[in-house]
Amino acid sequence: MKFPRLRLDSLKSKIRLIFSIALILLFLLFAALLQRSLNRSIQDLELQERANIHYLYLYYLKYGRIDTAYLASQNIKVLSAGDKNVKLLRLIESKNKNKKFAVVNVRLHRYILINNDRFKLVLENLNRPRFPLELFIAFAGAFALLILLYLWIIRSIQPLSELKEKILRFSEGDLNIHCRMQSRDEIAEVANAFDKAVATIRDLLRSRQLLLRAIMHELKTPIAKGRLLAEMLKDPVKKRRFHAIFQRLNLLIDEFAKVERITSKNFEADIREYKASDLLEGSIDLLMLDDPQKHLHLVVREDFTLRADYELMTLALKNLIDNAIKYSPDRRADLLIHRRSIVIGNEGKKLPHPIEHYFAPFHSSQGGLGLGLYIVKSILDMQKMKLEYRYENGRNLFVITQKEERE
Repeated sequence: MKFPRLRLDSLKSKIRLIFSIALILLFLLFAALLQRSLNRSIQDLELQERANIHYLYLYYLKYGRIDTAYLASQNIKVLSAGDKNVKLLRLIESKNKNKKFAVVNVRLHRYILINNDRFKLVLENLNRPRFPLELFIAFAGAFALLILLYLWIIRSIQPLSELKEKILRFSEGDLNIHCRMQSRDEIAEVANAFDKAVATIRDLLRSRQLLLRAIMHELKTPIAKGRLLAEMLKDPVKKRRFHAIFQRLNLLIDEFAKVERITSKNFEADIREYKASDLLEGSIDLLMLDDPQKHLHLVVREDFTLRADYELMTLALKNLIDNAIKYSPDRRADLLIHRRSIVIGNEGKKLPHPIEHYFAPFHSSQGGLGLGLYIVKSILDMQKMKLEYRYENGRNLFVITQKEERE
């Protein structure tokens, strides 16, 4: 049988543990003090009983009778031998045979047996051990104070849960969040600072989007004019080349727009199942190479199905293949589909930095891959894929695989 683990990785759990320990210690202290108070009260009761019995004995020796008036003043009653008390008297006497003095507790009642050479009595002490009311009031006050402190602290840190939720929403691309607080504690200071940072980032992203959209819009006009002028050319070879150039420019603008949406987290992928070979062929088409066989060597050993967005995945593969061709001395790249992975390799020197270094946007490194790997990593993360880098036998290998569900 497995017991659930006590989680202490959250602030609320730590606060609950501290207050639970404090309450347990408070109960233990109250129980110890209550027991001590009751024991002391019982001792006082026993001292009173012995003093009363001693007085009765002296009074009997002097007057030859029991001072019932004194007993009544001490809240002690003489138990008569009537029918009502026969069984009780027998029970008390049977438990205390041959005893001259005994105190018996029967059904929460306290009885005193006196059996000396002068007289034999059974008394009922109507006094009870004193209940420590002051101790109970002090315990109730301390208990209420601890509960109020607990509720006050929990309420004070409650905004942390709301702040965490808004940070998660912000990390998922939701920029329309507001977390300003009116209180003056440290949590409010953090929330207000984060709110200010979100507002600044929101303004920067909107400015960037407006700038990129304005640039792309302005580029569309000269491209359209260039295509019209290309139509006027009489040489079919030049006409075809200009058409290819303007088509490539138009495609780049569309890719920039898509990249802008991906990096701003404002994109919803259309995930479907595709063959790895179909995705590679689509990415090769995006390269618009005059002679693909001259620059690419494709080997399909074991084709498999990937869950991906076709446009995004072909864009990521296109960037990797384009970089492999660009940074290879022989301007060639090898493409391999094998063991549920897509491998893109080229001849060349080993990357001087770990692959994670190139995932950062606008990294500065000689012969680096620029913004390409940042875009590729963003696309693969969106589709729950991973990119690994290996260097084997003078070759750079980039391996793309689908993450397992348990990861």
